[in-house]
Amino acid sequence: MIIYFVETEEAEQEYYSDQLSAHDLRFVSQLGEVGDDAEAISIFINSRITSKFLETHPRLRFIATRSTAIDHFDLPACRERQITISNVNDYGFTTVAEHTFALILALSRRLREVMLAPKGGAFSYAANRGFDLAGKTIGIIGMGRIGQRVAELAHAFRMTVLAYDIDHPTKLEQTLDFKFVELDEVLREAQILTLHAPLTAETYHILNRQTFAKCRPGVLVVNTARGALIDAQALREALDSGQVGGAGLDVLQDERVMRQSFSNIIAADIVQHLRSDATAYDARDADRVRELQELMLGDALLSKSNVVFTPHVAFNSVEAVERVQQVTVENITAFVAGGPINLVP
Repeated sequence: MIIYFVETEEAEQEYYSDQLSAHDLRFVSQLGEVGDDAEAISIFINSRITSKFLETHPRLRFIATRSTAIDHFDLPACRERQITISNVNDYGFTTVAEHTFALILALSRRLREVMLAPKGGAFSYAANRGFDLAGKTIGIIGMGRIGQRVAELAHAFRMTVLAYDIDHPTKLEQTLDFKFVELDEVLREAQILTLHAPLTAETYHILNRQTFAKCRPGVLVVNTARGALIDAQALREALDSGQVGGAGLDVLQDERVMRQSFSNIIAADIVQHLRSDATAYDARDADRVRELQELMLGDALLSKSNVVFTPHVAFNSVEAVERVQQVTVENITAFVAGGPINLVP
């Protein structure tokens, strides 16, 4: 089978080459480099599978995403083409939960502000004072495996835990010693809000102007899930007004500004435009404007001293990556054998 792997590092390539030696593996840096001879592909979250991509890859039968999230797929188009999709569940719930607390602690102890504090005698303890987590209320939006692990860690800090989820089994409350409440109560009571919900039509921009207005003034907001759970413009306004006291972000709707400077991204876009068919590009002007606005918002957020951010690395521990690699091989092997596993419905 001809299998293309997108967005892999050298060590991953060695692992997959060893474990899947019976197949024709091809490693490319981006989805646009996948040939039309691909029978299977393995992707990560930055590769968006659209109906247009499927049209240009007629031999494609199987996609192994190296993620739990599936919002980077046009699922109806995949179903129409009868393409099988497998994902990797629960590979990093401990990893992401621990990273969540790394961001929470960075905010509660104002680490970025302390690091940026003036040197040479002008330092002020009062201006850089943090607060204890003990006795505070954490609100968890989304109580899957990651949210549950966050709840367990919160108890180690002696925090009160409130949670919101569309599914709320009583047994889980008793086991993990927290309380399921309605979203408005989480917003009203939590001093720290952390997001662990999947991105769906219902959760898109679940934190927006209206929901931020319901929050306790000065609330800290942490997002290690998906960028589009937060309306970036609303977050910027809430940070400016003080309604949100700080934000810890591992994700954004457009995450390029987490890895590159805004000016470099714009320069590359200009070069691409000059090298492209101008007529074809003009047809995308509205999309380009939206992308530019999203980039500008992201850049403005990340420049704030009360925002700490990491470039979508909450999943990135040795243990979690090993699990992703192992399950991806199992998914591909099972599909080839005619008994696919970990199927995306």
